[in-house]
Amino acid sequence: MDPVRNPYAPGAGSPPPELAGRDDILKDIKIRLQRLRLGRPAKSMMLVGLRGVGKTVLLDQMRRDAEADGLHTVRIEAPENRSLPALLAPALRLALLHLSKKEAAKDYAVRGLKALAGFASKLKLTYHDIEVGLDYDPEPGLADNGDLEGDLSTLLIQVGAAAKAAGTSVVLFIDELQYVEEPQMAALISALHRCAQEQVPVTIVGAGLPQLRARMGEAKSYAERLFDFPEIGPLNPPDAREAIVRPAENEGAEFEDQAVDLIISKTQGYPYFLQEWGKHAWDIASVSPVRREDVLNASDEAVAALDESFFRVRFDRLTPTEKRYLRAMAELGPGPHRSGDIADELQRTVSSLGPTRAGLIGKGMIWSPTHGDTAFTVPLFDEFMKRIMPGEEWKER
Repeated sequence: MDPVRNPYAPGAGSPPPELAGRDDILKDIKIRLQRLRLGRPAKSMMLVGLRGVGKTVLLDQMRRDAEADGLHTVRIEAPENRSLPALLAPALRLALLHLSKKEAAKDYAVRGLKALAGFASKLKLTYHDIEVGLDYDPEPGLADNGDLEGDLSTLLIQVGAAAKAAGTSVVLFIDELQYVEEPQMAALISALHRCAQEQVPVTIVGAGLPQLRARMGEAKSYAERLFDFPEIGPLNPPDAREAIVRPAENEGAEFEDQAVDLIISKTQGYPYFLQEWGKHAWDIASVSPVRREDVLNASDEAVAALDESFFRVRFDRLTPTEKRYLRAMAELGPGPHRSGDIADELQRTVSSLGPTRAGLIGKGMIWSPTHGDTAFTVPLFDEFMKRIMPGEEWKER
C-alpha cells in the first residue's frame, strides 16, 4: 500500500477524510444560524464530549458551513490562564473591521470599534493580558464602565447592530470553553442573553469537555435556556465502518470486513483512534484488501503512536500526586468511580485528596458525571496509565 496515498489523518483537530455520523448535527446548527440571521429565535449549541471524539473537527466544519452561507465567523480557542476579554477583543475587532467595509454597516461598525476601544482600555486594568489594536478613540459611556458583564453586553450589541445592517450575523466559534473562569463565563452568558433579548444576530457556538454543561449552569442558571448541549460521543458501528471504509475506497483500496470489525473493537468507535488504526493498518498492509492480520500487526504501532502523541502529552503535565490519583482510577477500571473508592485504593481520605482531584478537573483530565463520581475525560486513559505505570510501585504506603 502506497504510504503517500494513505488517506487517514490522526492529529489534534485534523479533519478526517470522511466526517461520518455527524450529518444531523451539522444540519441542525445550519438551521439555527440561518434563523438567527433572519432575526428568528434559535438556541445555539455547546458541543460537549470527551477528548478524541472530534469536537474540534466538528466545530471547524460548522464554521466552514456558516462562512459558505454568508455568515461572518470568528474562531477562538480558550487556553488555560488567559482571560475571556483578551480572547474576544482581537476577534471582535477583526469582525467589526470586516463589517465596516460594507457601506450599509459602516457607521454601526465604527461605533462598535469605539465601544471596543472603551471596553479594552477599561478592562485592561483588571485583565492585564488584553492586547488589541485600537482603530478609534473610545466614545465616553460606551462599554467603558470597567464591569465585564455590562460592558461585554454593550459591545456585543454594537457588533450585532453592525451585522444586522450588513445583512449577516456574527458567530463566534470557541473551542475548549471549559477553561473560561466562572465569573467571565457568567458575563459571556449574560451578554448573549441580552443579545437574544435585543434580537441582534450575534451568537456563540462552543465546544468543551463534559463538565462544560454544569459549569455554564453554575455560572448562570438560565444557560440551558440559551443553549443546547449535544453530547458528541464515539461513532456507532455503521458510522465507524464508514469512517474506515470510505477513505480507502476513494483511493481504490479495500478493507476486509473482519479487519474493520477488529479496528472498531480496538478503538471503541472513537474518531481519533479510528484514524490512528486506519493509518497504521494501511501502512503495514502490502496489498489491498487490508486484512485482519494487518490490523493485528499494526496495533502495536497504533498504540505506541497514541501513547506518544495523544496520551503522553497530557500525562507529562501532571504532578506525581496527580499521576498516582489517575493510576488508582485505572486500577479500578474505565470508570466512572466513586471518590471514596479511589481514596481507598490510595489509602487516603477523600478530603485529603480534594485538592488533587480539583487540580485534575482544572487541567481537564477528569470530570464528575454525578456528585461524588469521577471519570476520565480521555478515552482509554485507564489502559495507558497501566502501561506507563505498571505493577504496584506507584502506590503510596
